[in-house]
Amino acid sequence: MRSTKFLSLLPFVRLAMAQNTWSIVQQGNSGIIPLELINLTPTLALMYDRPYTNPLKLPNGESAWAGLWHYDTNTATPLEIQTNSFCASGAFISNGTHVAVGGQPVDDIPGWGNATDGRMGIRLFGPCTSPDGTGPGCTVFEDPETLHLVVTRWYPTALRIADGSLFIIGGSDILTTFNGADIAQNNYEFFPPRKGEEGTVRPSKFLEDTLPANLFPRGMVLPSGNVLIIANNQSVIYDIETDTELLRLPELPNGVRIGVPFDGFAQLLPLSPPLYEPAVIACGGSNKPDTITLEEMSVNDVASTQCQRITLTPAGVAAGWEIDHLPDPRVMAETVMLPSGDIYIVNGAHTGYSGYPSVGDSGATGTNAANPATQGIMYKSTLPLGQRITQVGIPTSPIPRMYHSAATLTAKGNIMVAASNPHPFVLDADDNPNNLSFPSEYRVEYFNPDFITNNSPRPVISKSPSQLAFNANGTLTVTIPASLAAGELQVSLIDTGFVTHGWHAGQRLVFLEHTLSGNTLTITAPPNGNIYAPGPGWIYVVADGVWSEGVQILIGDGGNPPRPAQGVPVTITSL
Repeated sequence: MRSTKFLSLLPFVRLAMAQNTWSIVQQGNSGIIPLELINLTPTLALMYDRPYTNPLKLPNGESAWAGLWHYDTNTATPLEIQTNSFCASGAFISNGTHVAVGGQPVDDIPGWGNATDGRMGIRLFGPCTSPDGTGPGCTVFEDPETLHLVVTRWYPTALRIADGSLFIIGGSDILTTFNGADIAQNNYEFFPPRKGEEGTVRPSKFLEDTLPANLFPRGMVLPSGNVLIIANNQSVIYDIETDTELLRLPELPNGVRIGVPFDGFAQLLPLSPPLYEPAVIACGGSNKPDTITLEEMSVNDVASTQCQRITLTPAGVAAGWEIDHLPDPRVMAETVMLPSGDIYIVNGAHTGYSGYPSVGDSGATGTNAANPATQGIMYKSTLPLGQRITQVGIPTSPIPRMYHSAATLTAKGNIMVAASNPHPFVLDADDNPNNLSFPSEYRVEYFNPDFITNNSPRPVISKSPSQLAFNANGTLTVTIPASLAAGELQVSLIDTGFVTHGWHAGQRLVFLEHTLSGNTLTITAPPNGNIYAPGPGWIYVVADGVWSEGVQILIGDGGNPPRPAQGVPVTITSL
């Protein structure tokens, strides 16, 4: 049952809302701690870890720190990589290749094997079309001598932008709880590098101003092509094409901060035609000042319940942040975008901070946080203020998922939840003489909506295009159960993002225009790369709140980045 310890923090009582009831099933062990989790295909997920003494072994007998998760068998197979992928970011690019960037240096710690410094690393994977992950493209390619970032980056953010390339934001030169002026990478770069910017970075006044809590900046591409970046308690809208800060938004209300190590979550809400009006939420975190010292911080410092939302139009920014509240405090939570447009919030803790043990009282537990948040939260993005947030129908997991947890939507339409390790080593629950909290976690869970649990009728996509140009029409063959036919029909295009450290970089949902005639569903691709950047995605059909399994699609011409402008311009209100 959910703890009642924090009920006094609720500003008002939530009303129950009709929605799916969820259940949890545990299936398999990941073999590594997949703190970086990327949904690849209907049968595979890509997992990155740090070089620990993991149980998943390479053919030479050494521990793996990368692998493939097989959804069909709930088993893991190892991948061989060179650089230390820990604390990286990444995204798919326009040709369907997945790119992971940055990482961690190699320290003299037992079990680190042969990993090399990953901070300038670029790791290419795929496209992998083999269902079992053994075919061409199903390995990680690295060439650290010639293929690398301009500068070292630990805790950066990477986003796919309108030309299909990556925009890489911030990070640090070394491991740290708070970023510092002498170690921060307060700059941007691109992969592949932009013409005329090879070997250079763009300085960022915004990142400089948001020290010391600007690691893993929360970046989101807006329908204008501009990028919203949230760090610490501040936000900026940045024009990539002119290298210009267009607008600083109002600070997050009431002193709340969501940047590392305060570690709240942020998410761009679904975009709908014709205006694709963007709104974003930024929730949880802490209202402690960023001048607080590590000695003053405690694993029992209560996180924030505040959940603010802003619409990124001139009128929306003028109105400012709209304040809502979570049912309990949250730090290090994950946001999983569902095909219906709702957001499942899972994992994390009620108290403390992110990071390896460094706060004043972390010595006794070996962790920076306590009081695991084992019951999820549903955020219903289309409902009015006061009705959006609920825990009705949301189960409680027996497994704490603290620092270094992960969760992603799968093609089956459920949520894979994995990992957790707040320790700088593998802590075995059966070999824990110091009684440290929260052992390393390899068990994998699936969170299932009731229509999957009960095998109830759901929409079926039996035929779909594998690729679709911008603003082009495509046809799907679908079956809509009679029991759902009277409800609203939606078609969702989803990028499930790069999942790590409570931040799903690049996660995005665009609702598609569509027409249903019999079993033929005609869809229209997004009008241009600002609405959905060229590259892979997943299409789901949603009928009366029940969604199909997802099918993969490549949006755009599939060429290597940077791509020329594709599609057509549209009238938007987005900043």
